[in-house]
Amino acid sequence: MAFDLLIKNGTIYDGNGGEAYKADIAVKDGIIAEIGDVSGSATKEIDASGHIVTPGFIDIHTHYDGQVSWDANFEPSVNHGVTTAVMGSCGVGFAPVLETDHEKLVRLMEGVEDIPGTALFEGLTWEWESFPEYMNAIDFPHTIDFAAQVVHDPLRVYVMGDRAVFDQNATDEDIARMRDLTREALEAGAVGFSTGRSDVHRSADGQWTPASEASAKELMGIASAFDGLDHGVLQAVNDFDLEREDAGAFDREFDLLEEFVDASGGRPFSISLMQRDFAPQQWHQIIDRVEKANDKGMNMRMQVAPRGIGVILGLQCTFHPFIGFPSYKKISHLSLEERVAIMRDPEFKAQLLNEKSEKMAGDGTPIPPLTDTLLAQIELIACKMFLLGENPDYEQSIENSIYKMAHNDGVPVLSKIYDLLLKNDGREFIYFPIYNYTDLNYKAVHQMMSHPKALLGLTDGGAHVGTVCDASFPTYLLCHWTRDRQQGPQIELPRAIQMLTADVADYAGFDDRGRLEVGKKANINVIDHANIRLYPPKMVQDLPAGGQRLLQDAKGYKATIVAGDVVVENDQLTGALPGRLVRLGNKGKQAA
Repeated sequence: MAFDLLIKNGTIYDGNGGEAYKADIAVKDGIIAEIGDVSGSATKEIDASGHIVTPGFIDIHTHYDGQVSWDANFEPSVNHGVTTAVMGSCGVGFAPVLETDHEKLVRLMEGVEDIPGTALFEGLTWEWESFPEYMNAIDFPHTIDFAAQVVHDPLRVYVMGDRAVFDQNATDEDIARMRDLTREALEAGAVGFSTGRSDVHRSADGQWTPASEASAKELMGIASAFDGLDHGVLQAVNDFDLEREDAGAFDREFDLLEEFVDASGGRPFSISLMQRDFAPQQWHQIIDRVEKANDKGMNMRMQVAPRGIGVILGLQCTFHPFIGFPSYKKISHLSLEERVAIMRDPEFKAQLLNEKSEKMAGDGTPIPPLTDTLLAQIELIACKMFLLGENPDYEQSIENSIYKMAHNDGVPVLSKIYDLLLKNDGREFIYFPIYNYTDLNYKAVHQMMSHPKALLGLTDGGAHVGTVCDASFPTYLLCHWTRDRQQGPQIELPRAIQMLTADVADYAGFDDRGRLEVGKKANINVIDHANIRLYPPKMVQDLPAGGQRLLQDAKGYKATIVAGDVVVENDQLTGALPGRLVRLGNKGKQAA
């Protein structure tokens, strides 16, 4: 038989979590046609000797909602083995929308997810009003497959207008309209619904996100849109009213989430799980309530990350410690080279370090770096600031911290940070993990990832582009947790592959992918696991309107394959664009 693609001599990790085995994989018409000792010719053949062969990775927590409309490449996710990305996380996105509300949604995404508003204003095509129209507009060839969730904030703005931000209580008519629009999107193939209930998330104008204080009645009304459907998931980000000094706030908020899930008819639900410095034990509470919810028959999961979550600080980045200082603000409009030249003047440095920082807005990250409160605790904060190095090390001890560097050199911490940011002509980055590194180790991270209800997620691919590049999580999981980690337990490679593939496919309802089995879609990775690695983050200026973002290259991807076409070969994009919008439900069946 003649095949389109034949992957020979690979070590197969099929996604089910079992031991690897040697086999060939043959692909025909975008589908896995045969696995075993395959005979026959192929238009293209890949020799996978010495490499592992895995299902393509599935990322269930991204924010490419705007980028997808102008950019076919899906970088940086495609560079890290992802072959399916789910957009529309945390309740933010761009549909449905009235033409008069375009700016509102841009400002919301800019504030919550740190995506430059100038890039969004120039890049977004706005060829839609309804959510089904949005899905049609973005359904053109891309490098990888992608799916869309209905998002609460635009839905609320579309139905309620200006009341969406300032009125907690939607009317019965508002709720009915939101329910109908959600149902319309689900019937068009949307894969779920997401909401954001975080006190941290604000628009670029500092306003609350529209859905952050939605009532239980509203959430239950929207969730009822799932009635009678056999597809769709629910997702929420929630800080459980941390800003309220109320011992019962956590349980009331979790009760509301359970009502939300119940109203959907018990659709699968996921919640973000992280260890927060300002609530270091809350993750235990979340796990306890999730376990109890599952004991009651709910399908509730927790999205976890394989490393600390925080910010990268640098003179090129959205944040660095001196952005609020009056002297720096006077030069902030200048080019990097001009700013570095001025900052190298000892008199300028002395003047700046004698000033007080003015209040700065955040971007949806947990703590805007170096507010007055944080400046007063800079010695403590610097214990969790590190240089990543040429081989990025995200699991470092206090001995490698900026605090220790300053202490060893006998200089104030802020002075040391100032000098470090000027290294490499102002292109040096400082890593500041705010979540998941409270105890300066990965003990909590390992516990979270090891929980049977954990889902690997939270990459925020396409978002926080000036502060992180966590779309590299899949590569980090493979090189650090399954091979390089010395500070504690590792994760077995079959289990890591399962977390990146079958686990996520089963949760999301992607029954045509996530495993290497005959009849499944040929979304496949061929990886040099012995040599896979991450490179340091780098800032590139490739967004519309000259916007910049952090990217992180990887080495070790011999091939990433989507629908039988090679989209990455030896770590480089090939130019192939086989990826398309994934629709679930009847629309998905019709497309198949």
